[in-house]
Amino acid sequence: MTTVTLYQPVGLEELQDIRAADWKAFPPHDIDQPIFRPVTDEAFAAQLARDWNAAHTTYRRGYIVRFEVAKAFLDQYEQRVSGTPGHEEYWIPPEDLPLLNAALQGQIAVAGTFADREAEYRKINETHA
Repeated sequence: MTTVTLYQPVGLEELQDIRAADWKAFPPHDIDQPIFRPVTDEAFAAQLARDWNAAHTTYRRGYIVRFEVAKAFLDQYEQRVSGTPGHEEYWIPPEDLPLLNAALQGQIAVAGTFADREAEYRKINETHA
């Protein structure tokens, strides 16, 4: 089966929900952000985690998670460019999140973190297999 590697910036609370799901599912998406928008590039995910999660959340931490999704699932969704080339993402409606979770191949892994908006990106490769 062909898979696509995607990245998602998350805050501490969402990371805890992913951990509670045994690293196998994303929780229901935040009502303030109705579209789940995983991105195709780790650097873009890191920028989002730094500029949003590490700057605007209570804990001032941003995490980047990496996951594999069946390409056949993603083929149903348009890949969009968010602003500049290289900032590609998929828009997945919240009602399709259970389908995305079912299309995950393996476990969600932590790829990196920001401790604060001014901190440097710390790459890690935390898998949970």
